[in-house]
Amino acid sequence: MIIMALDHIRDFLHYGAQHFAPEDLTQTTTVLFFTRWITHFCAPVFVFLAGTSSYLAANRGRSASAVSRLLLTRGLWLVVVEMTLVLFGGTFNLSYTVIIWQVIWAIGWSMVALSFLMFLPWRALLAFSVVMIGLHNLLDPIRPEQFSSLAWLWQILHVGLTPIQLSERHVILVIYPLIPWIGVMSAGYCFGRVFDLETDRRRRLLMQTGAALTAGFIALRLLNLYGDPNPWSPQSRIIMTGLSFLNTWKYPPSLDYLLMTLGPSIVALGFLDRVAVGERNPFLVFGRVPFFYYVIHWYVLHLVALAMAWARYGRFDFMFGLPPSVLPMSTGYPQDYGYDLSTVYLVWIAIVAGLYPVCAWFAALKARNRSIWLSYL
Repeated sequence: MIIMALDHIRDFLHYGAQHFAPEDLTQTTTVLFFTRWITHFCAPVFVFLAGTSSYLAANRGRSASAVSRLLLTRGLWLVVVEMTLVLFGGTFNLSYTVIIWQVIWAIGWSMVALSFLMFLPWRALLAFSVVMIGLHNLLDPIRPEQFSSLAWLWQILHVGLTPIQLSERHVILVIYPLIPWIGVMSAGYCFGRVFDLETDRRRRLLMQTGAALTAGFIALRLLNLYGDPNPWSPQSRIIMTGLSFLNTWKYPPSLDYLLMTLGPSIVALGFLDRVAVGERNPFLVFGRVPFFYYVIHWYVLHLVALAMAWARYGRFDFMFGLPPSVLPMSTGYPQDYGYDLSTVYLVWIAIVAGLYPVCAWFAALKARNRSIWLSYL
């Protein structure tokens, strides 16, 4: 949750955001590339562990039907919040000229799908997950226009970053197509069985599974034949060749991308399983109220960006829309808009630190009050 905020603050504040992508090897720097790359771990871990937590809920006293209902209702709630509170927090504009469907939207629909898929036998669900994650790149050559009037459906399912025209003035931008995110969440649900194992076996399996996925990424990426629509290539400098190797595709997440992120994350889980975490650990606060933190961080960072724009330009009218990183739909930003990476990092630290007491207050409120509506926040 903390790392995720860095990416969004960079979207709003970095001077290069409206001119080039951090993954553009012809213009990026190593630090900027890794500032973006480290945040790639966020979405896969969110989705994967949402599936794992659903399994744990189903295995700790709740009936399967109760967990299914919770997944269905919470998933639909997330979809609504994505298109209202989150979208407004990111734009401060009620015109909704561009409706963005991103990670919360994908998590919501993946929960809806899992509310039905969870009734499959475990082995069948695991097979479904592996097939969707492992083979979905075979669908890459299929283009939306091949479906004629149903092109929009294929864009929702598997083609990211292509606008869906709703009307002359309104478009939908699907940043997170549902394939393979549904498979990632159902894989996380299957993965939940690992936490039923006794401690030593669980830790060993976490390390072995994570290492195997990471090794699979390296081997598949070296072959450069399948697994990502963006092949790596030798560059003029060794470090840039390494960046090309790591520059995997996220929209939708390729097989290479998911292996690259989930493999090391599961290894990290194996290490963290050995760490005793005290109740006063500040990271627990953000982990206890992740959705609340996610929603309010958009408003805080956008307000900070408005204040910085006013201090620099004496106006902030251009800030009422998409951040400058969303091209070509962001317009009106001054050509010299933006700040260096050191400023981005300082603002990131300040915002996360400022959100800590708010999240601590809300976590305490949830602990005292078991109201159902609080569980949706």
